[in-house]
Amino acid sequence: MLDIKTDAILALGWREHEKNPLIPPPFPSPILADPTFLPPADTPDSLWHLFAHSILGIHHFTSRDGITWERRKGVVSRNSLRAFVFFRDAEYFLFYERFLKLFPFPYLSRIEARTSRDLLSSSSPSVVLEPTLAWHREGCKGAVSNPCVLEEEGGFRLYYSAGLVYLRDCRFSEPKYIGVASSRDILGRYEAEQEPALQPSALDAYANMGAGAMKVLRLQDGYVGFQNGIYWDPAACHTRSAIRLVTSRNGLEWYIPGQEPILGPEPGWKKSFVYALDLREVEGAFHLYFNARDGWLLGKERVGLATAAVD
Repeated sequence: MLDIKTDAILALGWREHEKNPLIPPPFPSPILADPTFLPPADTPDSLWHLFAHSILGIHHFTSRDGITWERRKGVVSRNSLRAFVFFRDAEYFLFYERFLKLFPFPYLSRIEARTSRDLLSSSSPSVVLEPTLAWHREGCKGAVSNPCVLEEEGGFRLYYSAGLVYLRDCRFSEPKYIGVASSRDILGRYEAEQEPALQPSALDAYANMGAGAMKVLRLQDGYVGFQNGIYWDPAACHTRSAIRLVTSRNGLEWYIPGQEPILGPEPGWKKSFVYALDLREVEGAFHLYFNARDGWLLGKERVGLATAAVD
């Protein structure tokens, strides 16, 4: 639990780093996406560590300052994407989506996890969550992705994306729902709630096509979610994504405050989509790494940074 309240999170002023984007995709991939990271205080070598995926799989990056990044050799996990790293009791847990069937369609995936003591070597994968509900299979054979794990009293809670919605102007799909699952053990398996926690609505300007993905913080007075919904922008006549805040008292039922997104599309490297993220509090400021896309059917995705000082 963070020593901060919901209103303070909603009032934060976010500023993008002047050197954005910080990390380009590795050749030959056109994308680098869904970053997750650990600050120096939580790593065995006192470096920043970041994981993000390309079309080749999940890559591992390190940095001395969180700005200039170096990619380590090899791929952490092939046929994998959308990772989340969790640190507990001197052990690291890397959760990620593993696709079992990509081509030919229909798409099929599950959430797995690997453990490590040094962030260099890792265990064999454990299956954490598989698509079992009807809404997990909308638009696909089955898809569960974008894991985010919180420790709760008596166990662990997993927030995840599920199902897919097809974006015609991009010719690819994005997550339609956000669900919640729970387990007494961190590696699960997790039992999913029967209904989605967040879903698209025609009345929701920033999630009228898909709920997208969400990272959740547990606060003194509840929970806050950093959600990148998928929406149709009538002014641009295109699909888009932006990062906004949603709140909850219990982490299960969510409220949309109605304020504008904290990060959204704009000309340049963020022209079309501002996507999935990870954030941590580091020395009195929140650091939020995210990826953005500069086009629709054709586009490159890179990783950038936004920060917000805590008063």
